[in-house]
Amino acid sequence: MSLKNQVVIITGASSGIGEATAILLAKQGAKLVLVARRTERLKELTNQVTGLGAEAIHLSTDITQNHEVQKMVSTTIEHFGKVDVLINNAGIMPLSMVDKIHLDEWVRMVNVNITGLMYGVAAVLPSMIQQQNGHIVNVSSVAGRKLFPGGAVYCGTKFFVSAFSEGLRMELSPRHNIRITCIEPGAVTTELLNTITDEDVLNMLAGMKENFDFLEAEDIAESILYALSQPNRVNISELLITPRTQGI
Repeated sequence: MSLKNQVVIITGASSGIGEATAILLAKQGAKLVLVARRTERLKELTNQVTGLGAEAIHLSTDITQNHEVQKMVSTTIEHFGKVDVLINNAGIMPLSMVDKIHLDEWVRMVNVNITGLMYGVAAVLPSMIQQQNGHIVNVSSVAGRKLFPGGAVYCGTKFFVSAFSEGLRMELSPRHNIRITCIEPGAVTTELLNTITDEDVLNMLAGMKENFDFLEAEDIAESILYALSQPNRVNISELLITPRTQGI
C-alpha cells in the first residue's frame, strides 16, 4: 500500500524513533504532522522533511493534556482534511528500583505512556470511524512482554499499551476497517535513557551495552513502515524487534 498523500500524525517526533520515522515516511510521500513539546527541534525536523519534498506541519503539544491532543487532531483535519495514521510514539522511561520510591516519575510515566496514548486514540477515532479507514500504531516495548529489575512501573505501562492495542484491534479492525499495530522495540539508542536518575539502573544498563549492540532508531522506523505498507487486507498486529544478541 502506498503512503503517498497519507496523512500521518507522529507524537514524540522531536527525536529518536519519532524523528527517524518522520524522515523515512517523508521519503514515501506521506503528509506529516510532527508533534512534541520541543518547538525548536520540531521546526528543524519540519524543514528537513519538507526539504525531502514532503508536506509537513509541526504542533507543540503536551499529550498529557486532552484539550491539546484534541486540538492536535482538529488542526490536522483543518489543514489536511483527514487523518489516516496515528503513530503513538511519545513515551518516557525513567527506570528506577521500587525501593527508591520515585513516585513523581511513576506518575509521569503513567500520564505520558498510558493516558497520553489513550487521549491520542480517543481523538482520532471519530474521524477514522466516519471514514471507515485508518491505522493506529502504538509503540510499546519488549518491556510490555517481560519484566526486569528497575522497570516495575515502566513495564506496567508497556504491558498496558500491548493489551490496549490488542483490544483496539479486536473491536475496531473488523467493524471499522481501522488497523492496529503494536511495535515492541528491544534496546534502542534513543534519548529515553537520558530520563533515568537511578544510579543502580544506569550501572545495569552500562553492563548491558557491553554485552550487545543496541538498535538504532532507524531500525524501528523501518518496522513501522513495513506495517503501514501492507495491503488493506493485512493487519500486522505485533512486531517485536530486538538486537540479534539480546535475549528476552
